[in-house]
Amino acid sequence: MLSETKNLTWPEFQALSPEEKKPYFNENGKIFHCLHSQQFDREFIDHIYKLTNVIRSISKSKKGALFLQGLMPHYKAMLYFMQPSTRTYLSFRTACQILGIQTSDVRDASISSEVKGETFEDTIRTFSSYFNFIIMRHPKEGYAEQAAYCLNNSERPIPILNAGSGKDQHPTQAILDIYTLIRSFEHHGGLEGKTIILAGDLLRGRTVRSLSKLISFFPGTKLILSSPEKFKMSEDVISFLKEKKVHYTVSHEFVKHLPDADAIYMTRVQDEHDTGNDKSEKSFPEFSLRAEHLPILKEHCAIMHPLPRREELDSAIDNDPRAKYWRQERNGMWARAALMSHITGYDQKIMCYWADICKQANHTADI
Repeated sequence: MLSETKNLTWPEFQALSPEEKKPYFNENGKIFHCLHSQQFDREFIDHIYKLTNVIRSISKSKKGALFLQGLMPHYKAMLYFMQPSTRTYLSFRTACQILGIQTSDVRDASISSEVKGETFEDTIRTFSSYFNFIIMRHPKEGYAEQAAYCLNNSERPIPILNAGSGKDQHPTQAILDIYTLIRSFEHHGGLEGKTIILAGDLLRGRTVRSLSKLISFFPGTKLILSSPEKFKMSEDVISFLKEKKVHYTVSHEFVKHLPDADAIYMTRVQDEHDTGNDKSEKSFPEFSLRAEHLPILKEHCAIMHPLPRREELDSAIDNDPRAKYWRQERNGMWARAALMSHITGYDQKIMCYWADICKQANHTADI
Protein backbone atom coordinates (compact mmCIF):
# COMPACT_ATOMS: atom_id res chain seq x y z
CA MET A 1 0.00 0.00 0.00
CA LEU A 2 2.97 2.36 0.42
CA SER A 3 3.12 3.30 -3.26
CA GLU A 4 -0.57 4.17 -3.41
CA THR A 5 0.07 7.57 -1.86
CA LYS A 6 1.37 8.50 -5.31
CA ASN A 7 -2.29 8.78 -6.32
CA LEU A 8 -2.87 11.48 -3.70
CA THR A 9 -1.56 15.02 -3.36
CA TRP A 10 -0.22 16.02 0.05
CA PRO A 11 -3.33 18.16 0.84
CA GLU A 12 -5.56 15.23 -0.17
CA PHE A 13 -3.56 12.89 2.03
CA GLN A 14 -3.65 15.34 4.97
CA ALA A 15 -7.44 15.47 4.71
CA LEU A 16 -7.79 11.74 5.38
CA SER A 17 -8.71 10.51 8.85
CA PRO A 18 -6.13 8.52 10.86
CA GLU A 19 -8.07 5.34 10.11
CA GLU A 20 -8.04 6.11 6.38
CA LYS A 21 -4.30 6.82 6.48
CA LYS A 22 -3.47 3.61 8.31
CA PRO A 23 -3.07 1.37 5.22
CA TYR A 24 -0.58 3.81 3.69
CA PHE A 25 1.75 3.38 6.67
CA ASN A 26 1.66 -0.42 6.61
CA GLU A 27 3.16 -3.01 4.30
CA ASN A 28 2.11 -6.63 3.95
CA GLY A 29 -0.33 -6.24 6.83
CA LYS A 30 2.21 -4.92 9.37
CA ILE A 31 3.56 -1.55 10.47
CA PHE A 32 6.17 0.02 8.21
CA HIS A 33 6.13 3.68 9.34
CA CYS A 34 5.35 4.19 13.05
CA LEU A 35 3.61 7.55 13.17
CA HIS A 36 0.63 7.52 15.52
CA SER A 37 -1.12 5.36 18.08
CA GLN A 38 -4.14 4.72 15.86
CA GLN A 39 -1.97 2.33 13.83
CA PHE A 40 -1.84 -0.14 16.72
CA ASP A 41 -4.31 -2.80 17.79
CA ARG A 42 -4.53 -5.18 20.73
CA GLU A 43 -2.81 -7.98 18.81
CA PHE A 44 0.15 -5.68 18.10
CA ILE A 45 0.35 -4.52 21.73
CA ASP A 46 0.31 -8.09 23.03
CA HIS A 47 3.01 -9.12 20.54
CA ILE A 48 5.27 -6.17 21.41
CA TYR A 49 4.77 -6.86 25.13
CA LYS A 50 5.88 -10.46 24.75
CA LEU A 51 8.70 -9.56 22.36
CA THR A 52 10.00 -6.85 24.71
CA ASN A 53 10.10 -9.33 27.59
CA VAL A 54 11.95 -11.84 25.40
CA ILE A 55 14.56 -9.30 24.26
CA ARG A 56 15.17 -8.27 27.88
CA SER A 57 15.65 -11.90 28.91
CA ILE A 58 17.95 -12.78 26.01
CA SER A 59 20.16 -9.74 26.61
CA LYS A 60 20.97 -10.80 30.18
CA SER A 61 23.64 -13.25 29.00
CA LYS A 62 26.74 -12.43 26.97
CA LYS A 63 25.77 -15.04 24.37
CA GLY A 64 22.27 -13.62 24.10
CA ALA A 65 23.48 -10.01 23.86
CA LEU A 66 25.86 -10.97 21.04
CA PHE A 67 23.02 -12.79 19.25
CA LEU A 68 20.90 -9.63 19.35
CA GLN A 69 23.79 -7.42 18.22
CA GLY A 70 24.38 -9.75 15.29
CA LEU A 71 20.87 -9.38 13.93
CA MET A 72 21.10 -6.00 12.18
CA PRO A 73 24.70 -4.75 11.89
CA HIS A 74 23.98 -4.07 8.19
CA TYR A 75 21.28 -1.53 9.14
CA LYS A 76 21.89 2.18 9.72
CA ALA A 77 19.59 4.64 11.49
CA MET A 78 19.45 8.43 11.33
CA LEU A 79 18.43 10.08 14.61
CA TYR A 80 16.97 13.35 13.31
CA PHE A 81 16.08 15.32 16.45
CA MET A 82 15.02 18.90 15.79
CA GLN A 83 13.75 19.34 19.34
CA PRO A 84 15.68 18.97 22.62
CA SER A 85 15.64 15.42 23.97
CA THR A 86 17.63 13.34 26.41
CA ARG A 87 15.54 10.25 27.22
CA THR A 88 13.96 9.56 23.84
CA TYR A 89 17.20 10.17 21.96
CA LEU A 90 19.27 7.92 24.24
CA SER A 91 16.52 5.32 24.40
CA PHE A 92 16.39 4.99 20.61
CA ARG A 93 20.15 5.06 20.28
CA THR A 94 20.53 2.31 22.89
CA ALA A 95 17.74 0.30 21.25
CA CYS A 96 19.72 0.46 18.00
CA GLN A 97 22.87 -0.69 19.82
CA ILE A 98 20.98 -3.66 21.31
CA LEU A 99 20.19 -4.83 17.76
CA GLY A 100 23.59 -3.92 16.29
CA ILE A 101 22.20 -1.03 14.23
CA GLN A 102 24.71 1.72 13.42
CA THR A 103 23.55 5.27 14.16
CA SER A 104 24.25 8.82 13.07
CA ASP A 105 22.47 11.94 14.22
CA VAL A 106 21.53 15.53 13.47
CA ARG A 107 20.45 17.29 16.66
CA ASP A 108 20.94 20.93 15.77
CA ALA A 109 18.96 22.63 13.00
CA SER A 110 21.81 25.12 12.52
CA ILE A 111 24.08 22.40 11.09
CA SER A 112 21.46 21.05 8.68
CA SER A 113 21.40 22.11 5.03
CA GLU A 114 17.88 23.39 5.68
CA VAL A 115 19.56 26.61 6.90
CA LYS A 116 20.85 26.98 3.32
CA GLY A 117 17.32 26.77 1.99
CA GLU A 118 17.05 23.03 1.41
CA THR A 119 13.46 21.85 1.66
CA PHE A 120 12.35 19.44 4.37
CA GLU A 121 11.48 16.89 1.68
CA ASP A 122 14.96 17.06 0.15
CA THR A 123 16.53 16.63 3.59
CA ILE A 124 14.45 13.50 4.22
CA ARG A 125 15.25 12.03 0.81
CA THR A 126 18.94 12.71 1.42
CA PHE A 127 18.76 10.74 4.67
CA SER A 128 17.00 7.88 2.89
CA SER A 129 19.99 7.56 0.55
CA TYR A 130 22.26 6.63 3.45
CA PHE A 131 20.04 5.01 6.10
CA ASN A 132 17.52 2.21 6.66
CA PHE A 133 15.52 4.06 9.33
CA ILE A 134 14.79 7.70 10.06
CA ILE A 135 13.93 8.30 13.71
CA MET A 136 12.72 11.86 13.98
CA ARG A 137 11.51 14.36 16.56
CA HIS A 138 10.17 17.67 15.35
CA PRO A 139 8.48 20.63 17.10
CA LYS A 140 5.81 20.88 14.37
CA GLU A 141 2.83 18.57 14.20
CA GLY A 142 2.55 16.34 11.18
CA TYR A 143 6.20 16.45 10.09
CA ALA A 144 6.80 12.73 10.67
CA GLU A 145 3.73 12.01 8.60
CA GLN A 146 4.93 14.39 5.88
CA ALA A 147 8.29 12.60 5.84
CA ALA A 148 6.54 9.24 5.41
CA TYR A 149 4.39 10.63 2.59
CA CYS A 150 7.52 12.03 0.91
CA LEU A 151 9.38 8.70 1.03
CA ASN A 152 6.33 6.70 -0.05
CA ASN A 153 6.50 8.76 -3.22
CA SER A 154 10.21 8.14 -3.75
CA GLU A 155 12.21 5.24 -5.15
CA ARG A 156 13.58 4.47 -1.69
CA PRO A 157 10.87 4.32 0.97
CA ILE A 158 12.37 3.53 4.37
CA PRO A 159 10.58 3.48 7.76
CA ILE A 160 9.93 6.74 9.57
CA LEU A 161 9.66 6.36 13.35
CA ASN A 162 7.94 9.29 15.05
CA ALA A 163 9.89 10.17 18.21
CA GLY A 164 7.59 13.08 19.05
CA SER A 165 5.65 15.38 16.77
CA GLY A 166 4.74 18.80 18.13
CA LYS A 167 1.80 18.64 20.55
CA ASP A 168 0.23 15.80 18.63
CA GLN A 169 1.69 12.29 18.94
CA HIS A 170 4.43 10.25 20.60
CA PRO A 171 3.57 6.67 19.60
CA THR A 172 6.71 4.91 20.82
CA GLN A 173 6.31 6.54 24.24
CA ALA A 174 2.77 5.14 24.27
CA ILE A 175 4.18 1.68 23.51
CA LEU A 176 6.60 1.79 26.43
CA ASP A 177 3.93 3.31 28.69
CA ILE A 178 1.39 0.59 27.97
CA TYR A 179 4.16 -1.99 28.40
CA THR A 180 4.96 -0.51 31.82
CA LEU A 181 1.28 -0.52 32.83
CA ILE A 182 0.71 -4.12 31.76
CA ARG A 183 3.87 -5.25 33.53
CA SER A 184 2.91 -3.33 36.69
CA PHE A 185 -0.41 -5.20 36.92
CA GLU A 186 0.89 -8.59 35.81
CA HIS A 187 0.24 -9.96 39.31
CA HIS A 188 -2.74 -7.73 40.08
CA GLY A 189 -5.36 -8.97 37.63
CA GLY A 190 -4.06 -7.28 34.49
CA LEU A 191 -4.73 -3.80 33.13
CA GLU A 192 -8.38 -4.47 32.29
CA GLY A 193 -10.76 -2.78 34.69
CA LYS A 194 -8.16 -0.49 36.27
CA THR A 195 -8.65 3.20 37.01
CA ILE A 196 -5.94 5.47 35.62
CA ILE A 197 -5.46 9.16 36.36
CA LEU A 198 -3.86 11.23 33.61
CA ALA A 199 -2.86 14.50 35.27
CA GLY A 200 -1.37 17.85 34.28
CA ASP A 201 -1.08 19.48 30.87
CA LEU A 202 -3.38 17.13 28.95
CA LEU A 203 -4.02 19.62 26.15
CA ARG A 204 -0.42 19.69 24.90
CA GLY A 205 1.01 16.52 26.41
CA ARG A 206 1.55 14.28 23.40
CA THR A 207 2.39 11.33 25.66
CA VAL A 208 -1.06 11.27 27.28
CA ARG A 209 -2.78 11.84 23.94
CA SER A 210 -1.09 8.77 22.49
CA LEU A 211 -1.50 6.63 25.62
CA SER A 212 -5.24 7.39 25.87
CA LYS A 213 -5.75 5.67 22.55
CA LEU A 214 -3.94 2.49 23.58
CA ILE A 215 -5.83 2.23 26.86
CA SER A 216 -9.01 1.88 24.79
CA PHE A 217 -7.95 -1.69 23.92
CA PHE A 218 -8.32 -2.82 27.54
CA PRO A 219 -11.99 -3.42 28.42
CA GLY A 220 -13.36 -1.88 31.58
CA THR A 221 -10.45 0.52 32.02
CA LYS A 222 -11.46 3.91 33.42
CA LEU A 223 -9.69 7.21 32.76
CA ILE A 224 -9.77 10.25 35.03
CA LEU A 225 -8.59 13.23 32.97
CA SER A 226 -7.39 15.60 35.70
CA SER A 227 -6.09 19.01 34.65
CA PRO A 228 -6.46 22.76 35.03
CA GLU A 229 -9.34 24.07 32.89
CA LYS A 230 -6.97 25.74 30.42
CA PHE A 231 -5.10 22.47 29.85
CA LYS A 232 -7.98 20.01 29.64
CA MET A 233 -7.85 17.15 27.15
CA SER A 234 -8.63 18.22 23.60
CA GLU A 235 -11.92 17.36 21.92
CA ASP A 236 -10.39 15.03 19.33
CA VAL A 237 -9.18 12.67 22.09
CA ILE A 238 -12.51 12.98 23.95
CA SER A 239 -14.36 12.10 20.74
CA PHE A 240 -12.07 9.09 20.28
CA LEU A 241 -12.77 7.86 23.82
CA LYS A 242 -16.52 8.27 23.24
CA GLU A 243 -16.33 6.37 19.96
CA LYS A 244 -14.42 3.52 21.60
CA LYS A 245 -16.81 3.54 24.58
CA VAL A 246 -14.02 4.16 27.09
CA HIS A 247 -15.31 5.23 30.51
CA TYR A 248 -13.76 8.61 31.30
CA THR A 249 -14.22 11.52 33.68
CA VAL A 250 -13.03 15.06 32.97
CA SER A 251 -12.06 16.72 36.25
CA HIS A 252 -10.37 19.92 37.36
CA GLU A 253 -9.51 18.35 40.71
CA PHE A 254 -6.67 16.00 41.52
CA VAL A 255 -6.19 14.95 45.14
CA LYS A 256 -9.77 13.76 45.62
CA HIS A 257 -9.27 11.11 42.91
CA LEU A 258 -6.04 9.65 44.30
CA PRO A 259 -7.61 6.94 46.53
CA ASP A 260 -9.41 5.49 43.48
CA ALA A 261 -6.34 5.28 41.26
CA ASP A 262 -4.64 2.05 40.22
CA ALA A 263 -2.18 4.14 38.20
CA ILE A 264 -1.29 7.83 38.19
CA TYR A 265 0.38 9.31 35.10
CA MET A 266 1.81 12.74 35.89
CA THR A 267 2.84 15.29 33.25
CA ARG A 268 4.56 18.66 33.44
CA VAL A 269 3.41 21.94 31.91
CA GLN A 270 4.45 21.78 28.24
CA ASP A 271 5.53 25.42 28.07
CA GLU A 272 7.94 24.81 25.18
CA HIS A 273 4.85 25.17 23.01
CA ASP A 274 4.09 28.70 24.31
CA THR A 275 4.51 31.52 21.83
CA GLY A 276 4.98 35.25 22.20
CA ASN A 277 3.61 36.65 25.46
CA ASP A 278 1.42 33.60 26.04
CA LYS A 279 3.57 32.06 28.75
CA SER A 280 2.23 29.31 31.01
CA GLU A 281 2.89 28.86 34.68
CA LYS A 282 5.79 26.46 35.27
CA SER A 283 3.68 24.17 37.46
CA PHE A 284 0.37 23.89 39.28
CA PRO A 285 0.73 22.95 42.97
CA GLU A 286 -2.85 21.62 43.11
CA PHE A 287 -1.93 19.11 40.36
CA SER A 288 1.24 17.86 42.01
CA LEU A 289 1.86 14.46 43.59
CA ARG A 290 3.59 14.85 46.94
CA ALA A 291 5.08 12.42 49.44
CA GLU A 292 2.25 13.37 51.82
CA HIS A 293 -0.19 11.75 49.38
CA LEU A 294 1.43 8.31 49.54
CA PRO A 295 -0.63 7.04 52.51
CA ILE A 296 -3.91 7.48 50.59
CA LEU A 297 -2.74 5.60 47.49
CA LYS A 298 -3.57 1.96 46.84
CA GLU A 299 -0.87 -0.51 47.78
CA HIS A 300 -0.39 -1.57 44.14
CA CYS A 301 -0.79 1.91 42.59
CA ALA A 302 1.68 2.53 39.73
CA ILE A 303 3.10 6.08 39.67
CA MET A 304 4.34 7.10 36.23
CA HIS A 305 5.82 10.14 34.52
CA PRO A 306 7.36 10.45 31.02
CA LEU A 307 10.00 12.85 32.41
CA PRO A 308 11.54 15.38 32.60
CA ARG A 309 9.69 16.53 35.70
CA ARG A 310 9.38 19.73 37.65
CA GLU A 311 7.49 20.32 40.89
CA GLU A 312 4.51 18.16 39.82
CA LEU A 313 6.24 14.99 41.07
CA ASP A 314 7.99 15.04 44.42
CA SER A 315 11.47 13.46 44.32
CA ALA A 316 10.77 12.14 47.83
CA ILE A 317 8.53 9.57 46.12
CA ASP A 318 11.42 8.09 44.11
CA ASN A 319 12.21 5.26 46.51
CA ASP A 320 8.62 4.22 47.08
CA PRO A 321 8.02 0.77 45.48
CA ARG A 322 5.02 2.19 43.64
CA ALA A 323 7.20 4.68 41.74
CA LYS A 324 7.53 3.16 38.26
CA TYR A 325 8.92 6.12 36.30
CA TRP A 326 12.59 5.12 36.38
CA ARG A 327 11.57 1.61 35.34
CA GLN A 328 9.31 3.19 32.73
CA GLU A 329 12.31 5.08 31.37
CA ARG A 330 14.44 1.90 31.15
CA ASN A 331 11.60 0.05 29.46
CA GLY A 332 11.86 2.47 26.54
CA MET A 333 15.02 1.01 25.02
CA TRP A 334 13.65 -2.56 25.17
CA ALA A 335 10.25 -1.63 23.74
CA ARG A 336 11.81 0.40 20.92
CA ALA A 337 14.19 -2.45 20.10
CA ALA A 338 11.15 -4.72 19.93
CA LEU A 339 9.38 -2.28 17.59
CA MET A 340 12.34 -2.06 15.19
CA SER A 341 12.80 -5.82 15.12
CA HIS A 342 9.07 -6.17 14.36
CA ILE A 343 9.18 -3.66 11.50
CA THR A 344 12.13 -5.47 9.88
CA GLY A 345 10.83 -8.99 10.52
CA TYR A 346 13.71 -9.94 12.80
CA ASP A 347 11.21 -10.52 15.61
CA GLN A 348 10.66 -14.01 14.19
CA LYS A 349 14.35 -14.87 14.57
CA ILE A 350 14.28 -13.54 18.13
CA MET A 351 11.25 -15.62 19.05
CA CYS A 352 12.77 -18.75 17.48
CA TYR A 353 16.01 -18.20 19.41
CA TRP A 354 14.03 -17.85 22.63
CA ALA A 355 12.01 -20.99 21.89
CA ASP A 356 15.28 -22.93 21.49
CA ILE A 357 16.57 -21.58 24.83
CA CYS A 358 13.34 -22.64 26.56
CA LYS A 359 13.44 -26.08 24.92
CA GLN A 360 17.04 -26.62 26.03
CA ALA A 361 16.22 -25.47 29.56
CA ASN A 362 13.31 -27.92 29.79
CA HIS A 363 15.48 -30.70 28.42
CA THR A 364 18.18 -29.95 31.00
CA ALA A 365 15.55 -29.94 33.75
CA ASP A 366 14.30 -33.33 32.58
CA ILE A 367 17.83 -34.75 32.75
